[in-house]
Amino acid sequence: MSSDALQTSNEERRRLHHEADVVIVGAGIFGCAAAFALAQQGRSVILLERWLKEPDRIVGELLQPGGVSALQKLGLADCLEGIDSIKVKGYEVIYYGTPVSIPYPANAGAAAEGGVEGSTNEKSSRPEGRSFHHGRFISQLRRACASQPNITIVETEATETITSSHSSQVLGVESRTVNPETGLKEKDYYFGQLTIVADGYASKFRKQYIGRAPVVKSKFYALELIDCPMPAPNHGIVILGDAEPVLLYQIATHETRALIDIPDNTPTAAVAVGGVRAHIRNVVLPSLPKQVQPCVEAALADGKIPRSMPNSWLPPSTQVEKGVVVLGDAMNMRHPLTGGGMTVAFNDVVLLSNLLSPERIPNLGDTAKVQAAMKEFHWKRKGLTSIINILAQALYSLFAANDRQLKALQRGCFSYFERGGNCVDGPSGLLAGIIRQPFVLFYHFFAVALLSIWIVMQDTMGSIFGFWKLPLAVEKSVLIFWKACVVIFPFIFSELRS
Repeated sequence: MSSDALQTSNEERRRLHHEADVVIVGAGIFGCAAAFALAQQGRSVILLERWLKEPDRIVGELLQPGGVSALQKLGLADCLEGIDSIKVKGYEVIYYGTPVSIPYPANAGAAAEGGVEGSTNEKSSRPEGRSFHHGRFISQLRRACASQPNITIVETEATETITSSHSSQVLGVESRTVNPETGLKEKDYYFGQLTIVADGYASKFRKQYIGRAPVVKSKFYALELIDCPMPAPNHGIVILGDAEPVLLYQIATHETRALIDIPDNTPTAAVAVGGVRAHIRNVVLPSLPKQVQPCVEAALADGKIPRSMPNSWLPPSTQVEKGVVVLGDAMNMRHPLTGGGMTVAFNDVVLLSNLLSPERIPNLGDTAKVQAAMKEFHWKRKGLTSIINILAQALYSLFAANDRQLKALQRGCFSYFERGGNCVDGPSGLLAGIIRQPFVLFYHFFAVALLSIWIVMQDTMGSIFGFWKLPLAVEKSVLIFWKACVVIFPFIFSELRS
């Protein structure tokens, strides 16, 4: 059978019989990228999405250079064009009004052989990320999928998986599809040799196949600032002060996103004292740069509670079920402070498509080979994802410091960045998703801890004549080092679990 005839046959199977090589639940970041990558390999794909209109969400708005690089490998880089996206050249941290610049490291692309990957532009050796309206980017990804003859996109709500009556093999999914004639939802069924569930952070399938629930200790409340003068254009800005961290990054020519972290049960955000809006106005606003404050006031003027998203932590899990895998945010999440989610997703798709390629697994119904590939996927992805996961959680602990030791580590972290050189290039390369050596993260984290200890010892003893304060300085130092271990090691151990 010719390739054209095979495509026609597969299209009829998808459209009339709802059968394909792969059924993917969720046409979001991961689902679209996975559908496109597998279709490029000749797989027949059915992509299911509950709602195909352009989404209006506050998640997935900043793509790190490591994610841009993965997008290029997938052949989807054009999706960043035509959506008024903004180039991102690094971060700026403003600590109690004092700024320090953290640009992405130079010559990242040239260092790719040493566990480093970078996406550079033509005029600079420094890699660049992109920020954008989430919905516009998703629409571009869906258009790319729709252009592929091997993909059929269906607007339907997946409700549960279909399991063989003779074994635990998953055969596909049951869904509810709106009948255009009656307007009522009717049962529908889609079958595939492999079902990929990528239905996001609020996954309805996670409990059935993962068994772990996300841990949520805070929320990001979002404001959209219009024509806001940025303290550092083309940079993600992290503002640290007495309140929890605030993120600023431009998502279009005229729009800037402000994400304000508010932990659960924050007294100043209680309904009795005015709620979230009062907390932002009374606690957060005074800590923001002067040129940003009028824009925040204007964004609060509508009188509405800002939209929010949970800041979730979900360690990764191995996939052991037959015929189904749960991936994307449904399987693994980290605090969005470092903007690493999409970078993880696109790099996961690159790895997954390699492991499931027809050269390795001609028939995706070969359960044993698919399960072996997923075990390999679980451990191979950690070269990048463990760094992004641990870094996001550890940095949030420092940036949202709520005790004396964490405050000392926060101060030490800022002083570390102020030193420049490798003290900036290493952490920024980790943030960018272009350094893929977990030991580099371990090294820089404990370098920050030791610098924090040195600063505290200097503050405590004052000078060499303050040697009589040495016992107190040693006690403080031990507590800081212990806190650093308490912060990072639980996240390291979570990555080592199968």
